[in-house]
Amino acid sequence: MRAARLIKMVLLLQARPSMTAAELAGELEVSERTITRDAQALSEAGVPVYADRGRAGGYRLIGGYRTRLTGLGRSEAEALFLSGVPGALREMGLEDAASAARLKVSAALMPSLRDASQNASQRFHLDAPGWFKETPAPELLPPLADAVWDDRRVTARYRRQDTEVERVLEPYGLVLKAGVWYLCARVPDTGSFRVYRIDRFTAITADEDRFVRDEEFDLPGFWEERAAQFARAILHSEVVLRLSEQGVRQLPYATDSASTREAMETASEPDEQGWVTVTLAVENETVAYTQLMSLGPEAEVLEPATLRERFKEAAHRMADRYR
Repeated sequence: MRAARLIKMVLLLQARPSMTAAELAGELEVSERTITRDAQALSEAGVPVYADRGRAGGYRLIGGYRTRLTGLGRSEAEALFLSGVPGALREMGLEDAASAARLKVSAALMPSLRDASQNASQRFHLDAPGWFKETPAPELLPPLADAVWDDRRVTARYRRQDTEVERVLEPYGLVLKAGVWYLCARVPDTGSFRVYRIDRFTAITADEDRFVRDEEFDLPGFWEERAAQFARAILHSEVVLRLSEQGVRQLPYATDSASTREAMETASEPDEQGWVTVTLAVENETVAYTQLMSLGPEAEVLEPATLRERFKEAAHRMADRYR
């Protein structure tokens, strides 16, 4: 543990002209007294660490010293490619590996380029979860992520409706969609690929043996195809609407984007009031009621009659409430 900390301290000083004891203590998560002892140990080992005294003082390397201990380990190199998704790294337990990888890359760069990481991180940031809700990371995500990295089969138990099912799976990849984690896995018995919500897993046991990945499997392509199939598969019903110009603009924010796009492609010509009639694919009447209620007076349900009656009743209740 201390050896790794000493190496990281050298890399930090190599990447920056000077750092105070407080800054080093914060980066290495130790006390300033520990930093003083570590600096002395490095100096005794032949690393030219120099301490400047005074309020503007700090630690620095002298004589143009550069270490060659900048090679990336496999886990660090893999985590580096995910460093733009800090929340996902943290939930998978890869935050430390990514931090070490970024530090090693920074230390290996020319002095004029060492601020590149800071410049990029202050200009671009990916925030994957959706708005207005906090989705806790699944408890079993870190061990499942380890199995994905190591290509190890897992025996998994997961909730399916009111029962628990046990399956042997070959975990190919993880997907974070709107704050929810999914596993894309192959079922060895059938050779088919399936998608599982990770928060429904209740137990994960990784096997010792590794499985052989199908080199033709493309995770982004597979996910895009399955996501489109899922979005279409749950749309079992249709509703006919009249929409004002404002309703047309609001519709994509209320319902599925694919069904909205298809509805607008077959929309009628605007009537004398500027309203259009569309046929919209929806999951069911209850979901449609909740979604379309957000359009307020900018939409009128024409069919089915049962849904129109629900909106009519809701309009009467709302009028009574505000009267």
